[in-house]
Amino acid sequence: MRSILLAAAGIAFFGTGAASAQTLNPDQARAFVVGRTFAFSCFEGSTGAGRVFPDGSVIGTITFNSQGSARFVRLPPNTVRVRGENVCGFVDGMTFEPCFEVVKTGAATFRGQLAGVETMWCDFTRLSTENPKVASRRKARPSVSAEASAE
Repeated sequence: MRSILLAAAGIAFFGTGAASAQTLNPDQARAFVVGRTFAFSCFEGSTGAGRVFPDGSVIGTITFNSQGSARFVRLPPNTVRVRGENVCGFVDGMTFEPCFEVVKTGAATFRGQLAGVETMWCDFTRLSTENPKVASRRKARPSVSAEASAE
């Protein structure tokens, strides 16, 4: 559960303090991240992609430890919220609410770490706006050329 929270909340806002990085306050982080789709890769091998919405809800996919199929994740409004100068991730049933520091590492990237724990991080890269879909429950239809070649 810790990995899914770290990744899902990280889809929204994360950061670390690299020398050339720009530390973002919550308002700056919101402007940089909300409504955009990011791919992520975390310290323990989890990968995925997702988007945070203005209400703090999160939708995306995650593959744990780079093994198996991607799993669809939908977290409700107010999952990602501001606590002081940090962005925190609330998941019902967790015994604590982890918070994250936010640092922009490039024009379309940021790296995140659990506040106070330098060894727990995720790297995020903004995906192209041409294809913002991160998940679908429908199976792809075969293309016309695939159907023709099957006959």
